[in-house]
Amino acid sequence: MPAGILSLGRYIPDTIVTNKDLENRMDTSDEWIRTRTGIEERRYASDEIDTSDMAYSAAKEAMERAGVKPEEIGLILVATVTPDKPFPTVSCMIQDRLGAKNAAAMDISAACSGFMYGVITAKQFVESGAYKYVLVVGVEKLTKITNFEDRNTAVLFGDGAGAAVVGNVSEGKGILSFELGADGSGGNELYQDGPYLYMNGREVFKFAVRQMGESAEAVIAEAGLTKEEIDFLVPHQANIRIMESSRQRLNLPVEKMSKTIQRYGNTSAASIPISLYEDIEEGRVKDGDTIVLVGFGGGLTWGAICMVWGN
Repeated sequence: MPAGILSLGRYIPDTIVTNKDLENRMDTSDEWIRTRTGIEERRYASDEIDTSDMAYSAAKEAMERAGVKPEEIGLILVATVTPDKPFPTVSCMIQDRLGAKNAAAMDISAACSGFMYGVITAKQFVESGAYKYVLVVGVEKLTKITNFEDRNTAVLFGDGAGAAVVGNVSEGKGILSFELGADGSGGNELYQDGPYLYMNGREVFKFAVRQMGESAEAVIAEAGLTKEEIDFLVPHQANIRIMESSRQRLNLPVEKMSKTIQRYGNTSAASIPISLYEDIEEGRVKDGDTIVLVGFGGGLTWGAICMVWGN
């Protein structure tokens, strides 16, 4: 039986930080941020909320929505580059809190592509019969590694978590095709050194525009479909101009692309599950829809999935 996403959960921090708020903190402006990125506000987790806390909340909701008990989870995969500490991993921390006593647990470090790496890995374990259910979480507390003296990166990022339960779905549903990739030669364009992350915005932009479009087209072709058969696009919420480039390449109308960047900014590994969660809740993605998820991140890494939504 094919594998697919059975349910989603998310965690959004309470604190809203607007572009106007950042104007008071650094040399920037609301107009500068909005026109270059599409971001209007983002969420910051409080000091007492760490990465594992957000991951736990999102995971708990996803499991409850799927009707899956903690002891039924065979594997927990947490995609993050901002763990509470180097080890124990976030996945082990939430395994204990969830009571998932039968689950193996590991973290995935693929930056903003992490959730894609996690879901595609989960697919292999489910379809091989190794595990009935795999819990995948994309979570970041990027404010821990953001340099607020650097206005070019500080305005981009926010905190949050999204989770998915991956299991078997009925024939004709679930993951039809996927692509994973990496180009380590571009590692110096987006990296963390010491406490902060650094980004060569111009080079990352060029890479993302090319790779997001190519990967989306590749998984559509691999699934034996045409662009006209795609109902919805969920791109990594990094920059509205990158997202628009992918949408236009697939010839999709504006309303057929997920867009949460204006409210949450770039939440890295959490951005795709958070966006898909909202698209489903608000009826933009419906049972039987054919959708494409596509992301890119530091490494450099990328991943894309073509899937039919539903169980």
